[in-house]
This record gives sequence, structure tokens and C-alpha cells, in this order.
Amino acid sequence: MRRTRLALLVVAAVALCASTTDGMTATAAHKPGAGSKAPRAAAKPSKARRPAARKPVPAAVVIPLADAHSVARDPAPIVGEFNRWLDEVEGSNAVAGLAVAIVKDDRILLERGIGVADADTREPITVKTVFRLASLSKSFATAMAGLLVENGRLKWDTRIAGLLPTFTLSSASAGAELTVADILSHRVGLPHNTYDRLLEQDEPYELLVDRLKEIPLKCSVGECYGYQNIAFSLIGDVIFATTGDFYYHQVEKRLFHPLGMTTATYGRDALESSASWARPHHRAAGGWTSFEPAEAYYRVAPAAGVNASIRDMEQWLIAQMGGRPDVLSESLLETLHKPLVETAREMRITPWRRGRLREAQYALGWRIYDYAGETLIFHAGAVQGYRALIAFLPRHRFGIVMLWNCESATPSGLMPMLMDRYLGLPDENWAGIEDESGEDTTDVVGSN
Repeated sequence: MRRTRLALLVVAAVALCASTTDGMTATAAHKPGAGSKAPRAAAKPSKARRPAARKPVPAAVVIPLADAHSVARDPAPIVGEFNRWLDEVEGSNAVAGLAVAIVKDDRILLERGIGVADADTREPITVKTVFRLASLSKSFATAMAGLLVENGRLKWDTRIAGLLPTFTLSSASAGAELTVADILSHRVGLPHNTYDRLLEQDEPYELLVDRLKEIPLKCSVGECYGYQNIAFSLIGDVIFATTGDFYYHQVEKRLFHPLGMTTATYGRDALESSASWARPHHRAAGGWTSFEPAEAYYRVAPAAGVNASIRDMEQWLIAQMGGRPDVLSESLLETLHKPLVETAREMRITPWRRGRLREAQYALGWRIYDYAGETLIFHAGAVQGYRALIAFLPRHRFGIVMLWNCESATPSGLMPMLMDRYLGLPDENWAGIEDESGEDTTDVVGSN
């Protein structure tokens, strides 16, 4: 692979415009009371001053569009190239351990582990090594809710207060309006990641849910996006109220077992009881050092509680791309992947997003991107010492899952490089293997 630094395609800088201000439109900048003053009579000439330097206007980013004629007819050469990238990642010690699967239609094109599950014992990563999924867990919660909707046990517009009568928000009327779909698409109206820090300080989930009523809403319920872990996990309580069974039992029975996800579990004890499991790692002198997994985000199981191997996640990817209609029907997948709320910030937070995304929205447990004109269904996850990513092009039924046991940004950049090759887009070194500056922190559930 060409060792180039991250680069974005840019056009020539747009003409400078004296009537605009950073962060404002020209109209807003010149409204009375928005920084402008009424015109005054011309003043007498004063001593000559050097004209103030104008700030350069950032160059516009050109987002190339995928051409149907450029899509790979045979992905085998691209997968071979990806395998060589993995060789380079392994040789550069950019990760402690990493497991990857690439799927086309219902075929596994690649499943591979590199690096170590434990730097102390040198136990290698295999395709059966179990990782924490962090926020990739959210798609299991939304699928579980969707199965209950299909069975007539629940509705997407079921009011949370109707099943959990003690729950409310700072506005009692807003609390009464909150629906299942609202909590699963992060449209509760709360600020981003409400009470996550308190969860990390070992505050009980039940107490934090009750204290949501203390937080002023930033918008009306259903009107704006604010990523949540505490409020999202209300779906676990909803499912218990609906079925009389524990949330994780229902997921195991209705999703893990039918899909053959034999190592998928919930909770720290289950992780550590796995035949092979990846310890979290941080950088140390000369390499990586393992440490003990933290407990906090396991307490919000619907948001961040799943453990699974890459072999398990191959089956999840196949099901999400329509390959298991006996478990997840086409109509249910269409609902789960339907955009519900704009998430414009997603388009700016990393170089590959700035260089490829034209739109960003959230559905039910999934991010929906316009990736150079193609729909990309995506989610990432992170807890301390673990990262995870899943992404696929539904029209082509082509996707990837990656799980790694350290806080490295490199694998996050490999995903768009794969998609670029598959779609025939210009080559970019989004992984920046020579320069691991920055960290892909989307969907970080917290610093636990």
C-alpha cells in the first residue's frame, strides 16, 4: 500500500467574501443586533493603517460520486489487497489484536485475526476470540424490539410511560409522549450522553434513569438527536414489562441462538468465562499492556452489553443484509434501517467522513450515511480498551465487521479504504498507518 499521509480531495479555494463571518451566513452577520451597527457619517481621514489581513476561506471538499460501472464485479482482488493491509497493520504494531470479516451476499470472503488476545500470555486472536461490542450492541436491542412489534406485543409508537408508569422527564407532558422509537433513535430530547460520567463512577442504572427527570430538555421529544446510553437502555425495561422475561434472555432466545451465534453473551462474567477472549490493552513502552475490563457499561446491557466473536458477527452482518429472513424479515430490516433524524455532526468528525459523506442520519440502532452517493449502513462502538465497527452497502450486500482490543484509530480508516476500492472511488490512505494522529471516537459509550 502506498504510504501516504491522509489527504482529502479539494478544489481551488472559493473567492473571499468580506460580508461573511466564521460560523455565520452573510445574512446573519449583518442583521441589526447581530454584530452590525447603523451606518454613520463618513469620518475624517486618519493616519494610514495597514488593511486587516483576511482569513482564508477553507477550500471546499469535493466528494466524488460512485459510478455503477466502476463497482467491482469480482471483489476477490480487493479482499486480497485488504489482506495485505492487515499484514502491514500487524507488522507496524498499530493494534494489540484485531479480528476482521468481509462478506458479500451470504459468502464470507475473509475472516482473519491478527495480533494478540493478551500481550502477557501472547495468546493469539482467532476468529472465535470474543470481544466486547460496546455500542454495536444497540442494533441487537432494536432488532429485539422489532421482533416484538412483528409479533404484536409492542408498537414503535408505544408510550414508555404506559409500560413504565414511574418514568418521566423534566416535562411531565414530554415524558408522557416518549415512545419506543424515540428512545431507540436517540430522539429523547436530552443532551448527548446524559449521565454517562456518573455511570462510570458506579452510580446504579436504576438511579440514573430516575434522575433523567432532573435534566432540562434541549428540544421537544422526537424533534432532535442526542446520543444516549442510559435512556436508550430503557428498552430493556420495556421488554421485561412486555414479556415478563429478562432482556438478555429474550435476545439470546430470539437472535443469538437462531443465528448460530454460539459465543455471543451479555456481561463481564460471561466475557471472562469465554474459551478465548480479548483483554483490553493500552500502549506502553515498547508495545501493548493488558488490563482488566471495566464493569460500568455492562450495566446498560441494551446500549453496550454484548460480547461476541468475529465468527458470530459474520452471521449478524449476513442477517442485517437480508440473508436470514427466517430471523429478520425484509420488512423489519427496512424499518430498522429507515433514517429518522439528521446527525449532521457525523459528516465532520473524521477525515474519511469529511471526504465521503453527503448526508448522515440515525435510524433504529444504525447510522445511515450517503457515502459518495451510495447508502452505507454503519455503527461503531468503544469502551476503554475496545473498539468495534460494522458497515455495509445494502444495495450491493457487501460489508465488513472489525473488532479490536485497544484504542487505535487505524482499523477505522481501513473500512472506508475497502469501500472506496469496491465502489471504484479515488484511493485515499484513510487509515494513516504511518501517522496515527487522532482517534475515531464516534459512538464512544464512555471512558470506562
